[in-house]
Amino acid sequence: MQRLSRQQLVLLVLLTAVWGINWPVMKLGVTGYPPLTFRALSLVLGLPVLAAVLLAMKVPFSVPRRDWPQLLLLAATNMFVWHVCIILAVSTLSSGRTAILGYTMPIFSALIGAWFFSAVLSQRGWLGVSAAALGVALLLWHEFTQLAGRPGGVALALVGAAVWALGTQLLRRTTIDRPTLTLSFWMTALTAAVMTVLSIVFERSQWAWPHDAAMGAIGFNAVLVFGFAHVVWFYLARSLPPVASTLSVMFIPVVGVFSGALWLKEALHWQDWTAVALMVVAIASVLWPARPARA
Repeated sequence: MQRLSRQQLVLLVLLTAVWGINWPVMKLGVTGYPPLTFRALSLVLGLPVLAAVLLAMKVPFSVPRRDWPQLLLLAATNMFVWHVCIILAVSTLSSGRTAILGYTMPIFSALIGAWFFSAVLSQRGWLGVSAAALGVALLLWHEFTQLAGRPGGVALALVGAAVWALGTQLLRRTTIDRPTLTLSFWMTALTAAVMTVLSIVFERSQWAWPHDAAMGAIGFNAVLVFGFAHVVWFYLARSLPPVASTLSVMFIPVVGVFSGALWLKEALHWQDWTAVALMVVAIASVLWPARPARA
């Protein structure tokens, strides 16, 4: 469906590593620290890093006034809902399983594209979606009884994933004639403002100086997640077809599960290893070059 360039492949590998490792990092950060405040600080500190990238690359900051309604919609669907839902979910669920629930996004994206945007999935596309869905189910195999007792966290993660999937479809189809870095900067700035307001309203009484783990996690998110990974994701989401861009990141929850097991001692089972193979199938189904048609 889509042949990756060398640059896209390198960026995809780096994105997978950063976002995958970030799940146990976030879990450490919000353990004993208010989650909305954690996310607000990460965004606020990440914004100057992102601005420095724009200045160094001489990318314009301006967005025409006529495009601001569309930019607000993109920010809401790609970032507002996702960041609120997922940071609250990771504070109640294990890091690896939150990653799995969050990365049901590619499945939602494929279905939204087919239902609402008349996207036609090839047989390989449906194979990828099916493999990803089965992989997610296997990764959750040992968690169903525990998750049943925490429906709020599960619901938040799934809502965040579904809205992010819609945002990915909208981002691919945006008519804003500005570089991806410009859109990324303003979406990050708007999200920082939203998260700051929410932390003031709901967590003001819990504010405190971050403990060492939270401080390290905030720094990791500010520099590597918001200063790098989000930019890479928006670039891939705009340059690749929606199914290819979404299924291509399906290895991130696998990295999240295994890094959580290594770092936070979360248990692994045979289903986790089987899910790895299924995620590889999902990625290959949309990125492996197709045979040229016979004359």
